[in-house]
Amino acid sequence: MTMEVEIIYNNCIKPSSPTPFHLKIHDRSLLDQLAPFIYSPMILYYSNPGASNKTLLLKQSLSQTLTKFYPLAGKIRDDMSIECNDEGVLYSEARASVSLLEFLKHPNMITKIHELLPIKSLFHIPTSGSYVTMIQETTFGCGGFTIGINVLHSVMDGCALSAFLKVWGAMASNETDKKMMIPSFDSQSIFPKYKDVPKDVTIMALVSSFIRVEKMNAVRFVFNGSAIANLQEKVTSSGVKNPTRVEVVSALVSERLMAAFKSKYGNNNNYNPLAINHVVNIRRKTSPTIPECSMGNIACLADTILFGETQLSSLVFELKEAIAKINSGYVKNIQGEEGSLNFFKKIKEMKDAFTSPLFCSGVDYVMFTSWCGFGLYEVDFGWGKPVWTTCGGSYGNFKSPFFNLVVLMDARTRNDGIEAWVISDERTIVEIEKDEELLKYAYLNPTPIFH
Repeated sequence: MTMEVEIIYNNCIKPSSPTPFHLKIHDRSLLDQLAPFIYSPMILYYSNPGASNKTLLLKQSLSQTLTKFYPLAGKIRDDMSIECNDEGVLYSEARASVSLLEFLKHPNMITKIHELLPIKSLFHIPTSGSYVTMIQETTFGCGGFTIGINVLHSVMDGCALSAFLKVWGAMASNETDKKMMIPSFDSQSIFPKYKDVPKDVTIMALVSSFIRVEKMNAVRFVFNGSAIANLQEKVTSSGVKNPTRVEVVSALVSERLMAAFKSKYGNNNNYNPLAINHVVNIRRKTSPTIPECSMGNIACLADTILFGETQLSSLVFELKEAIAKINSGYVKNIQGEEGSLNFFKKIKEMKDAFTSPLFCSGVDYVMFTSWCGFGLYEVDFGWGKPVWTTCGGSYGNFKSPFFNLVVLMDARTRNDGIEAWVISDERTIVEIEKDEELLKYAYLNPTPIFH
């Protein structure tokens, strides 16, 4: 498939009302400081809306929404703060040369997804004065369209970005309930920033021992609801209590990644230990709970190390135990003025465990982040719900310093299914694409279905 995406117009969308003077500087919280200083991608796909004023309505409603989410319309001041100067969001209008259905049905679609985003490179580095948010509206030949957004990760996590998109959709469609959602930017008061953050406690420092400059690629596996239910039943019968769908999918993917690494290295008998970080949304783990519409990175890292070949139920148990440790007590311990020291200590302990000299044969690493349950398929701008959502997808084969990453997202048409996007080096992707154990439960890059 040859698909041309042409940018036909760029402009800035400013908030409909000016930001009050006392809110002109937005500081990052302690947890924001841990987040990688990159842009998070998200794409929503919509079938033909049948509306001639689509772009105008999207821009007008975005302007209204930015009044509530004012930091998104600012500029990066430095690595600690945002200048909320109302300069606006960069909004690009683009046209694709094919229909949305043609695009989604094509086998190589996964390598073209990045063209629907404002930032075409996975590792675009923000600088002082850069936009906090960039949006690309791409209209296809059939009238269908996509909304691709890149937002500075250190300003909001996946849950917060989902809340923003829901409010924007509500503003466009005049949906009263979500329209009234008021975002909170108080995370800095709950998790105060620390001016002298040790250089060895950021995400990139944590994984620096595992980063290699290699040719990277991505693959997408889709688990339908019945396959996940089978996995849950399987591990429950082995004594694991109440395994979640995210836990069983994460454990299975971890198991198959270990096998892929073993095959790639040519190890006939030995598996390297696998160090795992799983991002955990802590909004519901605080007392009182933090609202869904709280902005920032309200998340922590669960950690565990898996050793050798073992039963899936054991892997689920290990992962479940690690996630369970991120509880209300953990969160309380990292709050307030003293919390930062406790937080840095925990990150240091995690890094030391992952890089222990006991692992003389080496250790592999993978990070999981789950966007499941964030309600992205509820984002309706007035022309129906998305036919698909993706976190950005594959950028094709690209050479970059990177580590193994798995992004889990809801699968809209597969009854509580999950899409697992695996990003790794090219050789690992080749191995995992042909993994028969994984393919017993998951479809390899199936065509998204319109319903």
